[in-house]
Amino acid sequence: MIKSRKWSEIVSNIVIYIVLTIMSVIWLIPIFWLILQSFRLESGSVSRYFFPRDYTFQNYINLFVFNAADQVKFPLWFLNTFIIASVTCVISTILVLMTSYAFSRLDFKARKPMMKIILILGMFPGFMTMIAIYHILKIINLTGSIWGLVLVYSGGAAMGYYISKGFFDTIPKSIDEAAMIDGASRAQIFWHITLPLSKPIVIYTTLTSFIGPWGDFIFARLMLGDNLDSFTVARGLYWMITRENIATYFTRFCAGAVIIAIPITLLFIWMQKYYVSGVTGGSVKG
Repeated sequence: MIKSRKWSEIVSNIVIYIVLTIMSVIWLIPIFWLILQSFRLESGSVSRYFFPRDYTFQNYINLFVFNAADQVKFPLWFLNTFIIASVTCVISTILVLMTSYAFSRLDFKARKPMMKIILILGMFPGFMTMIAIYHILKIINLTGSIWGLVLVYSGGAAMGYYISKGFFDTIPKSIDEAAMIDGASRAQIFWHITLPLSKPIVIYTTLTSFIGPWGDFIFARLMLGDNLDSFTVARGLYWMITRENIATYFTRFCAGAVIIAIPITLLFIWMQKYYVSGVTGGSVKG
């Protein structure tokens, strides 16, 4: 009986691994195809072959070599994206962590009503407010500007406080009380005690705050308009595969898609253990 159970467990595990392997291969095929197309020599968006007949590195070179007759400004788009993502990351991380700490440690009258209101507002998709945000930015002359996007991305960042608050809830309040007895202020406790003890959630918040603006297209498409000099990479890559450009720039689009994925992939691999700790390190309390 025991042997039969062991064999059934072994068989079930083998089946699970086979299914997961098949799913992984299916998931990786589009990525593998995109990488292959980025090295394809022949131009055009239509190819009859999965594997290119001829390979070249020129598609990557053309992205970064300046050509006065070429409208692709990938280095500028990359710089714009990096500035937006970096500035947004700093602002959003500070806002999220400070909001989370306030809801976790401070007991004020409007605490629970505010948490409920933020929870309800968070249920509405962000694109519902796009038109209103666009007109507000137009009034203050920030449409078509990367700084307008920074305001858009970081403005509602504090609404994503839930995971950080749950992590702060796991830190004993006795540490704060001991520090206050020694004369520390709330600000000193937050910056010098709580944050050093919360490295996983700080890194998790930083990563999520950076990844969002880095790959966003919807708000960038609406806010930046058709000014090529202010494009982000996502907006620029979309422009490269529009009807009038796809035949010329498709292979370069594939190369750009590969390049834009590399920094996030490396960053995530480097900080993966902290990312997982930040997600699983605490449970949300009221």
